[in-house]
Amino acid sequence: MAEDGTPSGRILAELRRRIASGELAPGERVPSTRAITREWGVAMATATKVLSRLREEGLVRAVPGVGTVVAGGPVAAGPSAALAAPGGSTGPSGTAVARRAARGGERVAERGGGRGGDRELSRERIVTTAVRVADEEGIAALSMRRIATDLGVATMSLYRHVPGKDELLRLMTDRVFGEEPLPDPLPAGWREALETVARLQWRIYRRHPWLAGTMSFTRPVLAPDAAVHTERTLAALAGLGLGVEEMAQASVTLAAFVCGLAVHFEREAQAVQDSGMSADEWMDRQDGEERDQLMADPERFPMFDALNRGPEIDMSLDALFAFGVARMLDGIGAVIARRSGGG
Repeated sequence: MAEDGTPSGRILAELRRRIASGELAPGERVPSTRAITREWGVAMATATKVLSRLREEGLVRAVPGVGTVVAGGPVAAGPSAALAAPGGSTGPSGTAVARRAARGGERVAERGGGRGGDRELSRERIVTTAVRVADEEGIAALSMRRIATDLGVATMSLYRHVPGKDELLRLMTDRVFGEEPLPDPLPAGWREALETVARLQWRIYRRHPWLAGTMSFTRPVLAPDAAVHTERTLAALAGLGLGVEEMAQASVTLAAFVCGLAVHFEREAQAVQDSGMSADEWMDRQDGEERDQLMADPERFPMFDALNRGPEIDMSLDALFAFGVARMLDGIGAVIARRSGGG
């Protein structure tokens, strides 16, 4: 990540300056992701990228139960250890280090850290924390170590409840699909039923932008609350003259279309944070010779030229979703009509 004009570049440069000047001393906590979002007004994903880069550069390190601290100095999880640490009370920033370490220890205690926290640990708490981290900071920020730090427990204690990250993703998927159950019953007509399922999936992906990028339609996870969507779609298509294979392919293809378009939720959120511009603002700035060659060259690109001169076109993700789902259902309807002898 270069020191450029992007929000992440500016924050990175400022934190580097604070570390180099001694404003943030070795062993002292650096601003957390939430503190960065408050101070600079950026999203959690941007704050996470900044801290990750500082770790890559060796300027900071993560201390379970405490947070991210400046590398090169001793850090303790509680106030008494901080006061006893070499330099903890005699260095130029000793008092500040001790005070921050004490606050970190208090936060760990509030979260139920240590062995007491281990005893209170459950699969439910782990999955809830994992979904929150992914929602706020993106799937790249999710790790067993990160979850353990947020819960104030040892990383290995998580494995007594969740075998690994693959199983964690399965549980997370099941959780978010179960947040808003499908209507029971679905609308009577097959088309209305399938559209209801697709629109609910779209809302789930929008609410959890990380989700679409973790889905696989060749190696699907065994998540019952997600599988219900396929079950109900197949039921809506039953008895319409389609073969079993056609029903299955229609159901999965529709779900794959929704998921494939929803992948752009997380990509767009990241792009907004990296560039500081919305999609519309970014498009408005794409001027110059390259844009003119593509959008204003009637000889080579007559259709682009016509679009550029016409009325504004809604190319938002919601508009593309609505158009695409309608055309997918048109296609399924055409197959049903042929199988029933209607065309």
